[in-house]
Amino acid sequence: MTDQKQKRAVVSSLIFSFPDGESSKPKVALFRRSDKVRTYPHHLAPISGNIDPTDKDPLTAAWRELHEETTLTPANLTLWRVGKPFTFSDSTVNREWTVHPFAFKLKPASQGGQGEAAIHTDWEHESWEWHDPASVVDDEAFGSVPRLHETLRRVYPECEMDERAAEALASGLKTLREDHKSGAHELTSIALTAFREVISQTHEIDERWWTTVRMAAWHLIKNGRESMGAATLNALLSVLAAVDEILNDTTTGPEQNQKRDRILSTIDSHIANRKASTARLKDAFTFYIQSAFLTTEPKRDRITMLTLSASSTTRDSLLDAFASLDIHTLELRILESRPLFEGAALASSIYSRFQSEFLSTPDKKLDIKIYTDAAAALAAQDIDIVLLGADRICSSKGVSNKTGSLPVVLSAKHVTPSAKILVLSELEKVVGDDGILEDKVEDNDPEEVFSAWRNERVEGIQMLEDSSTSSKTDRGNSATVQVKNIYFEWVPLTLVDTFVSDEGVLDETTIGNKSQQLGKLASKYFDDL
Repeated sequence: MTDQKQKRAVVSSLIFSFPDGESSKPKVALFRRSDKVRTYPHHLAPISGNIDPTDKDPLTAAWRELHEETTLTPANLTLWRVGKPFTFSDSTVNREWTVHPFAFKLKPASQGGQGEAAIHTDWEHESWEWHDPASVVDDEAFGSVPRLHETLRRVYPECEMDERAAEALASGLKTLREDHKSGAHELTSIALTAFREVISQTHEIDERWWTTVRMAAWHLIKNGRESMGAATLNALLSVLAAVDEILNDTTTGPEQNQKRDRILSTIDSHIANRKASTARLKDAFTFYIQSAFLTTEPKRDRITMLTLSASSTTRDSLLDAFASLDIHTLELRILESRPLFEGAALASSIYSRFQSEFLSTPDKKLDIKIYTDAAAALAAQDIDIVLLGADRICSSKGVSNKTGSLPVVLSAKHVTPSAKILVLSELEKVVGDDGILEDKVEDNDPEEVFSAWRNERVEGIQMLEDSSTSSKTDRGNSATVQVKNIYFEWVPLTLVDTFVSDEGVLDETTIGNKSQQLGKLASKYFDDL
């Protein structure tokens, strides 16, 4: 009778460096474990450790282990990617490991870090060295801990891809991660284009190929802009379902090029159909305004809406609806939306488009008023509609949208109870309990906030910057400063009056059904990766 295996949940953090710039291939740091550790002494490994019951989540454990074993902190390290967890057994140590992989990037001096000079290992390691990710293999001769390559490929699938396909995936992820201006609809188009390029640059279409492209899709969803990834998740799952059908179509024949051409054509059709869904959304929005506000007497001459952020869906739908409706004045109140002032950008875009497209319609008047974020309650007085976009719609949590959305809704409910809270969004923003998109706070670079303060010459700004930097490295400091730059927040469904989508007005049942369908597809295409 054998002893039952001990089950351990662990984090495994790989540290990457880009010595020739981020457009080049990275190196990965591997640490040789000392003879003082109990498991796998003298083996090459990532920075690993158990997930303790007191840890908030695996990422918390990852940061703790990194600091304990290398002294690295966010001052010198950036979370780059999250890998899909996996489980395996090792009979030599009588353990079953569940590994949560993470990838971190060393900050070079140009980004305020110290590069590899910041790494100072503790007693658990006797040395460390840089490796080409392509050279990392799971065999005894390489001298690594078990499943090191498996851990690596889950955060860096490029190591198993054709070179050009790898470049396409890396470029797509970088674009998604760094784009803080585009809305979710636009980001999804970027993700689909990147996915198409990955497929076009691959060779043999076989079982390994199918695993590789599904992993690429998973990363575009998870490691692009996760907080805005609902539409990307929906779109890529739809594409994967279509690809799966092509692969199993026995009438297609075995020709690789024929299958690839059909797959690429399918993705192109999906991208084109998304434009059609945008048109349907505008029509549904116009119909709602007409039926909810313009069917009673006396005839209305003005509609007043309050919105924020820079949603392309909001921008395009507003003026198209205004052009179609028999109403003279659209009063549009827009919050500035700090720290990047997307609201001001939205106002500029709408004003510019109105000037170019409505010159021949003198009976139409656009009245734009821009408010500071702090004036949300004042901006909400005597409005007809609070118009929100959505980055996610979840039946259990509500609507995730730009930070500032909840204060706007609560203010409107208080000062103008008759105002309708309207969410305008494609159905593809609905998510469920799919196990991919986490409900985590996207706390972005404080530099965006500091930059706005500098432009306004805020008194004491230098002291705040210095204190914020020292707080990251001096853990014993009793006085700390943190600048929080959080992009998204949830608005509960109970506060929303109407959901208008490309499929018409939604109810909670429709949202719930869509959520269940999405969960099944996610399980089908990602569970076995």
